[in-house]
Amino acid sequence: MNVVVLNGVSKTYHLDAVDVPALVKIDLAIRPDRFTVISGASGSGKTTLLNVIGCIDLPDQGEIVVAGRAVQLLSDDALSDFRAGHIGFIFQNFNLLPVLTVDENVEYPLLLARVPAAERKRRVHALLEAVGLADRARHFPGQLSGGQRQRVAIARALAPAPQLVLADEPTANLDSQTGAAIIELMRAMQREHHVSFVFSSHDPNVLAAADDAVMIRDGRIEKIERRESRTGRTP
Repeated sequence: MNVVVLNGVSKTYHLDAVDVPALVKIDLAIRPDRFTVISGASGSGKTTLLNVIGCIDLPDQGEIVVAGRAVQLLSDDALSDFRAGHIGFIFQNFNLLPVLTVDENVEYPLLLARVPAAERKRRVHALLEAVGLADRARHFPGQLSGGQRQRVAIARALAPAPQLVLADEPTANLDSQTGAAIIELMRAMQREHHVSFVFSSHDPNVLAAADDAVMIRDGRIEKIERRESRTGRTP
């Protein structure tokens, strides 16, 4: 089953007396256990599409099904709980809490989900080991490099064991070498955790790593390229 299905999704922003169409009749299926990149120029609608997929924003028209749930039918509280349990987020600016240590940042979504303490400790330790930051667990974000902060953000996104991880321009604030290392890490984590990663990006290195590439322009999907999975499976 596809992890995300969008049927006829449209979104228009109203700025004073001007209507700005951000998405126009989007039909899209995100396959499970894949690395999907949404690519387009600035203003193409890729971030709006990512926000709709992540249930941060709802469309004006159309249907969205995420992890088998028609999210538009959920109340605000139910939608918030659904996001917390099924979707992980990696932000361009990391969005780490500066007053929390590395391990506390990774643990935070587990606290919100009321995961028992022993399980929280186990997951946090395993994830920090996986992203190579176990020795930085008691450091604060301000003591880390940009690449290390993004590694913390990846661990935090995976902590609740989501079915879907979304990342908005995850390499935009990193140098090319660090960005390449982050792409390699996210690909490894996607394989290990069997989760669908969806990115918005115009970074050619991110696009080259994709299983599926969605090209968007002026709020419309121009082309979808389905490639053989890097796991060796045929789509």
